[in-house]
Amino acid sequence: MASFPQTDLQRMASVDNTIGVIGGGQLALMLGEAAQTRGVTLAVQASKAEDPAASLAKDLVIAGSTDAHATRELSTHCAGITFENEWVAVDALMPLERQGVQFTPSLASLVPLVNKLSQRRLLDDLLIPSPEWISLAELNPGSPSLPSGWTFPVMAKAAYGGYDGKGTRVVNDLNGLAQLLRNVDANEWFIEAWISYEQELALVVSRDSKGRIRSLPLAETHQKNQVCDWVIAPAAVSQLVEATAYNIAASLLTKLSYVGVMTLEFFYGSSGLFVNEVAPRTHNSGHFSIEACSSSQFDQQLCIAAGLEVPNPQLIADGSLMVNLLGLSHDQAEPLDERLSKLRSIEELHLHWYGKDEIPGRKLGHVTTLLKGHSAAERAERAQHMLQSIREIWPLPLNW
Repeated sequence: MASFPQTDLQRMASVDNTIGVIGGGQLALMLGEAAQTRGVTLAVQASKAEDPAASLAKDLVIAGSTDAHATRELSTHCAGITFENEWVAVDALMPLERQGVQFTPSLASLVPLVNKLSQRRLLDDLLIPSPEWISLAELNPGSPSLPSGWTFPVMAKAAYGGYDGKGTRVVNDLNGLAQLLRNVDANEWFIEAWISYEQELALVVSRDSKGRIRSLPLAETHQKNQVCDWVIAPAAVSQLVEATAYNIAASLLTKLSYVGVMTLEFFYGSSGLFVNEVAPRTHNSGHFSIEACSSSQFDQQLCIAAGLEVPNPQLIADGSLMVNLLGLSHDQAEPLDERLSKLRSIEELHLHWYGKDEIPGRKLGHVTTLLKGHSAAERAERAQHMLQSIREIWPLPLNW
């Protein structure tokens, strides 16, 4: 057996107990908080030292998430690397994986998911219902028209980089479609048929290295200007809808041999359940799990990445409400400290503040509360009462 100086042994033990994360935003921050409870440390690749997760990092590498050279440096500080978001240069990281760097999820399982066009092709291949779609590159740029049977409006989406309403556009007529074709790279955009739905749902699932799949409760999400406003869990749907959502997620995880946390967003209505998007990571819709489940979505990610025993995330309350705190307009000028103090004064609320600069519409934090009520109607009534109280203190941004 090789012998090492004590300092090297200490360093190796430290690395073995450290997980690297690419990205330093609020999802990495909450992963770091989960790590603290399990005695695991984080090494973080963040764009700047002021990013939310930087304060919890044992080791910090300052670089963008697509900087593969920085990721190589990150790998020297940790036993394995996971991701805050899907904006990573998968091809550039593959040499590192071949050299033994452990990525969770694996890069091969991320390839079909980091591009929304390849996501759609994957869903089609698996016969998983999703909105009808067509690449912009398939349209005639000189005289564009919708596929047979389609009607306006349609939703246009960028293949890369979209979030919180960015990278999406509602197209209302042929003039708007022609304008879109003039202004974007047609190979990197697609349009999808408009879906009439009654509920937007989200499911956070995980799969460990032994192939075991676990699931948070199915949640119902409510959007404002294509940004998540609030979430209630469990969703008021039938057991059949819950089972269908789980089976769809399980088929994706298994097909990709995916190890890690994945989130699926759904439309649900009279036409059935449709997958809207797939996110290969933890998700805003799963924040309620920090207080409401025996193992949060971040605990799931941490345990899988660190090779720890993965708990089953059981709901420990009747339900939960999560409300996003978005940056307010400049004319909504009540001081920040006063707003936060009022939220903290509500005993039932759990405040999560990310420490980001205030920009109108930006996610700055969230609050959660546990809901009592054995029926969905009781929980919904309580949620609406709490939502009103929260929005009286922290409204949505004006003119947004």
